[in-house]
Amino acid sequence: MSQSALHLYKRVMDHILAEIDAGRLQPGQQIPSERELSERFYISRMTVRHALNQLVTEGVLYRHQGRGTFVGRPKIRQRLTGLNNFTEDMLSRGMKPGGKVLSLDVVEAPYKVRQALNLAEGSQVVRLDRLRLANDEPMAYEVTYLPFPRFANLVTMNLENASLYATMEERFSVVFGTALQALEPALADAGLARTLSVREGSLLLHLERTTFTQEGEPVEFALCHFRADRYRFEVELDRR
Repeated sequence: MSQSALHLYKRVMDHILAEIDAGRLQPGQQIPSERELSERFYISRMTVRHALNQLVTEGVLYRHQGRGTFVGRPKIRQRLTGLNNFTEDMLSRGMKPGGKVLSLDVVEAPYKVRQALNLAEGSQVVRLDRLRLANDEPMAYEVTYLPFPRFANLVTMNLENASLYATMEERFSVVFGTALQALEPALADAGLARTLSVREGSLLLHLERTTFTQEGEPVEFALCHFRADRYRFEVELDRR
């Protein structure tokens, strides 16, 4: 793309973002068509389409086939500094957290889980699969592994809409310390798309976390797929 085309492409993006920031375009509202934007800015429809595609990729806009392009809802801004769980995070935002338990069982620990939790080959773990909800909207699919037999009694508990961290603290006397997290992009396969109510191939944010007690004992390994259209992860950096 030439510098001139890049400038025009950015003008369209900046205009739409400014309209959203000013409240003139609201979540769920349809934006002007490619033809209207092309005529307004005296640029080609292809340049307009590039700008809109970028905003769709970023989750600012979304498309309805045959209907047009609409303003998306503001993303949840999630800080990566601090060991907060989903329930606490949603409550702090004034949203209603929820969790649908998809499966809860004792299984043999896969290799990656054994490495994270420092377990011997053949060890068992409690595996908890949950759909995380905010205001009844699917937000993330989470698979959590906990060492067995320490957390054996967890399989008898009702964890529907419960905070796992609060349960671990109150019922298993866990004192949390630190966690290691890694974040990377992923695409929704057919199963994840159905679970999260997104299109197959939609962009997701895949997070892996190993959580430790204050004594440095690993007590949780979690794999979580967040909807990229609803989440934005942020970290504050300090130059020293």
